[in-house]
Amino acid sequence: MSPAAFDDLDRLLAAPPLDLGATGWVEITADEVRRFEEATGGPVSPYLALSLTNRFLPSLLTVPAAASGVNYGTDRVELGPPLAPGDRIRVVAHLAAAAEVAGGVQTTVVIRVEVDGSEPACVVHSLSRWLK
Repeated sequence: MSPAAFDDLDRLLAAPPLDLGATGWVEITADEVRRFEEATGGPVSPYLALSLTNRFLPSLLTVPAAASGVNYGTDRVELGPPLAPGDRIRVVAHLAAAAEVAGGVQTTVVIRVEVDGSEPACVVHSLSRWLK
């Protein structure tokens, strides 16, 4: 599936609400879990799923009209159980809001990290700024 692409910021402003679709399924490897544990200095936590949202979002949404895109943070995060090696995950996203801000557009994308056969690992209301 091709990402939703916005070659005009006015089109982005007018787009919500818009389902962005789902990525393909990806298996979490023991190496990914180990590297996350090493980077965070502790056992794997639900934050692994949260950290993966930035890996998947560009495959569902692009804004070529913007000179730059900035991860502006989150509005809300719901964490589920930690991911484990062998879990199959995918991201499902929905463009919930877009608003004009100084220098560009701010979007809210609701991103759900689904685990095959289980409850979601996380749901995040991700904020991005798309700058002119």
